[in-house]
Amino acid sequence: MDTKLLPRRISVVVLTHNRADRLIATLEHLVALPESPPIFVADNGSSDKTVALVKALFPTVCVVECGENLGAAGRNRAVACVGTDYVAFCDDDTWWEAGSLERAVQLLDAWPDVGVLSARVVVERGDEEVDAVDRPAVAMHSNVPDGAGLAGLAPNPAPGPALTEFMARACVFRTALFKHVGGYESQLFIGGEEELVALDVLAANQSIVYCDQLTAHHQPTPSRHDQLRRSLSLRNAAWTAWLRLPLADACRTTLTALSEFARRGHFVRDSTDLLRGLRWALSRRQVAPPHVLNLRRQRIAAKGMRSSHSSRADLAADRVSVNPAMGNTDART
Repeated sequence: MDTKLLPRRISVVVLTHNRADRLIATLEHLVALPESPPIFVADNGSSDKTVALVKALFPTVCVVECGENLGAAGRNRAVACVGTDYVAFCDDDTWWEAGSLERAVQLLDAWPDVGVLSARVVVERGDEEVDAVDRPAVAMHSNVPDGAGLAGLAPNPAPGPALTEFMARACVFRTALFKHVGGYESQLFIGGEEELVALDVLAANQSIVYCDQLTAHHQPTPSRHDQLRRSLSLRNAAWTAWLRLPLADACRTTLTALSEFARRGHFVRDSTDLLRGLRWALSRRQVAPPHVLNLRRQRIAAKGMRSSHSSRADLAADRVSVNPAMGNTDART
């Protein structure tokens, strides 16, 4: 592929909020990419001079000022400015490996029914690179056997196993598809915001594929609001269920969230927030098509089988580790 044409084919959108130092380091990686993609920074109302620093240090980077913290929906503002066929997403602590964007263009050109590529994510901590992908990516990929897809979705050959989810910080979309499904729902803010988009992508008869030919690097930063984000994820799962899933699933997901709120000691605050949003969710309820619900059931079944096998393996390992006749001790950490 002529790399001179790549800037016309794929762009990068970076989401950020008040992490100027981390963003600057990420942009240094992105502007050095051989693909030279147009880069758009969606700034969620930062107050730490993020905008001024980016404009001064990276004049070729387009800063889209959201004016306030829109959460995941800040990406929508940036995508509205994108003029390329494809758009790659990352956060301010994530960057794309050289060659990955070119490969993404090749794959999406070759497979018109694939709408989203979810990349392999390599976790880095300082100068140490951890060769394993981070846990959410492992969990997603492990739900589908290698070399296989979910029935009725992305039949082989395909660039990777078919999924019913993706990672917002390390994925490549068809730009027209992202705009067609409306991007991220602003009401969800952040935390599991991908699920609603994924359901709508599948409803549009486009596949989501895990592709280890694409690599994003992730340097985790200490989470500032772990407890709040977990609560938002539970709330959003319930709201998404009421927006797109059958009644039984919506009820079950809501009860799970309420139970978890009680266990975590924030029942009144979190349950009130969830229940207040149900009127909004019900007013926009549109249950996903049967083929999407079937794919989701397959994914849940695959996850259950994988969890069952893992539990039996762990139990066997525990038995070996405490059996004096084996002469072993448990070396797991």
